[in-house]
Amino acid sequence: MVTSASQPKTLGEWLEHIERQHPKAIALGLERVARVRDALGLAPAFPIITVGGTNGKGSVCAMLEAILHSAGYRVGRYTSPHLLRYNERVRIARAEASNADLARGFAAVERARGDVPLTYFEYGTLAAVWLFLERRVDVAVLEVGLGGRLDAVNAFDADCAVVTTVDIDHVDFLGGDREVIGREKAGIFRAGRPAVCADSAPPANLLRHASEIGARLLRIGTDFGATPQGRQWQYWGPGGKRGALPHPVLRGACQLENAAAAITALEALRERLPVAVNDIRAGLLQADNPGRFQVLPGRPAVILDVAHNPQAARALVASLSAMGGGGRVLAVLAMLKDKDIAGVIAALRPRVAHWFIAGLEGPRGAGIEQLAGALAASGATAVTQCGDVAAAYTQACDIAAENDRIVVFGSFHTVAAVMELRERQKASPARHGNRGNQGSQN
Repeated sequence: MVTSASQPKTLGEWLEHIERQHPKAIALGLERVARVRDALGLAPAFPIITVGGTNGKGSVCAMLEAILHSAGYRVGRYTSPHLLRYNERVRIARAEASNADLARGFAAVERARGDVPLTYFEYGTLAAVWLFLERRVDVAVLEVGLGGRLDAVNAFDADCAVVTTVDIDHVDFLGGDREVIGREKAGIFRAGRPAVCADSAPPANLLRHASEIGARLLRIGTDFGATPQGRQWQYWGPGGKRGALPHPVLRGACQLENAAAAITALEALRERLPVAVNDIRAGLLQADNPGRFQVLPGRPAVILDVAHNPQAARALVASLSAMGGGGRVLAVLAMLKDKDIAGVIAALRPRVAHWFIAGLEGPRGAGIEQLAGALAASGATAVTQCGDVAAAYTQACDIAAENDRIVVFGSFHTVAAVMELRERQKASPARHGNRGNQGSQN
């Protein structure tokens, strides 16, 4: 517990402080966060939509936020991790929380926690909900950080819970089996309340848990779904059909399923949060979720995707196929060592003409030798080892032809490094010349 004299003042100081308050970066469990929640008196009366899943949850949160905002609601949105700024994690009325607001939130948590050690994510979750209460939001959209049952977000009861997909990831914490992971994801469901599942083949344990607690389970393909109709699509669900919907501005082959899950959650809460079909249309066209099959303007095309597990890598391949284009795919890859590197590479290897790889710093970062070994084992031959992600991206730009596609993927850290590089290049264009994809700066 800090004293008033030693208390951090700036957001940067607070972030450094909260990183030091628990011996582990990840420590699952609700006891600590629940104690501080109660000490803070956090008992939201506004509806809460909790979104978990292996992949797609960020996109569902983005669409929920945009649709509800279009309908006139003051929305609090909490997501993780961030790409460039911590402020990205906490948004109110579609604006990032200010440094000062976040610092006040952390200070409130610090005053209440006493001697309870909290992880970085637990601090952030509590501070976000505290800020949502202070700023009087009408509804909160909370993204689960890891798993579900023991994640800090689950300290707050969801009025509607969404599980997007269930696949293998975070095996050190969740296990390496879909049934085990499915049970963890289903932990965000609540008795008697709607539970939306957008996985077309959900694990039996997820279905069993929903039944055992009496959640009102709504399954994609059974209770709701999406039907493409040329340049538009039709949603169908418990409340009927909604046609002539625009394709989401968020790109990717799985976005119709994500959109259908978001609409189903809103349908389930329509008595408390009514939205019109025009709000849905507007929200689908206004949602933003950087780093998820984000295609930057210009040629050659640059695609940023945080895909870091095999399911996400397969979705990336499907999105590349739907995108079309006759040029080569040049991959810029860096990953964390605790991810299924071989599985991610296996999904992309048939599509990639040349790999540019780099290690990631930090205790979880995969070294370049690990990546090179996995690529060699996969049979990939065109591999260039680079000093860091920025160098890998620059070298890919150097050899890219106009019709090629440069795909940056493997981790939030990987995408963030390229975003930061492009920002520096944008600020000093003369210094960096007009090489490769410089025409696509934005």
